[in-house]
Amino acid sequence: MNTPVIFLVFNRPETTARVFEAIRKARPPRLLVVCDGPRPQVPADAARVAVVRRIISEGVDWPCEVLTDYAETNLGCRERVFSGLDWAFSLVEEAIILEDDCLPHPSFFTFCETLLERYRNEPRVLHIGANNFQGWRRRTWKSYFFSKYNHIWGWATWRRAWKLIDRDAACWSDPASRARIEAGFDTPEERAYWSAIFDTIPSPATRPNTWDYSWMLTCWAHGGLAVYPERNLVENIGFGAHSTHLFASNSRQLPGREIGRLTHPARIVRNTAADRHTFRTVFLEQAAFPLNVWNHAKIFGGWLKKHLLFRK
Repeated sequence: MNTPVIFLVFNRPETTARVFEAIRKARPPRLLVVCDGPRPQVPADAARVAVVRRIISEGVDWPCEVLTDYAETNLGCRERVFSGLDWAFSLVEEAIILEDDCLPHPSFFTFCETLLERYRNEPRVLHIGANNFQGWRRRTWKSYFFSKYNHIWGWATWRRAWKLIDRDAACWSDPASRARIEAGFDTPEERAYWSAIFDTIPSPATRPNTWDYSWMLTCWAHGGLAVYPERNLVENIGFGAHSTHLFASNSRQLPGREIGRLTHPARIVRNTAADRHTFRTVFLEQAAFPLNVWNHAKIFGGWLKKHLLFRK
């Protein structure tokens, strides 16, 4: 393995140890660890964060350059990931990215590494993803397909892509840019859902404490696509009491599976059927039935009730 791994961690020793063991088996040559600081209002955080950092410092037993970006104070999910990835991509041109609750199948690393090389200079591809939320439906007879959705439970990208990041959704406030993004929505429901979320990002008073909406919007603003495997490669094991956002599993995720020898699509074309299914089952159903407590459930619910469900 030649590709660096960025490991985003915080205060969950149990899941961190499991994901770190998968990284250890993959033996990346460089490991860049980003860790937030303990929350002052949570007394148990300091000890848990210290354990997490010790798991890594004492666990690297292969030839590996370990670089750390450890916050002394708590920055929060949004700022910690933004600043951590900025730091990491100032040092490396491309990387595989795992959070402390994203348990990868061994073939995940080969999949990411192969496609990072294949699409390194392809501006239409901005994100290599590991998740397949299509259930047992086949979307292609190749190893992967292209999507506009960039799931983040195990992914990879390049410095050229991350440098485009629009943290505060400036593109959404620009009428011409917004019109281009809205042209990519497949249904009125999808437009309503994402408009309600993106409208909150420019203002510090309303924006959610998360970073992935900004990354999604950035990719859409640049017409970017994501790669997704025909077989799911990463399982989220972070549902529970110590999760920031996910408290009960309604993710429709499949277990990680071996993907085998990679076969490549002939063309870079978005799989519209897969994207429609993803919106309906991964996003829309979770907003309507928020078994895992997301900010967007509140944001979108009122808009949908007013404009769609009860429209005469």
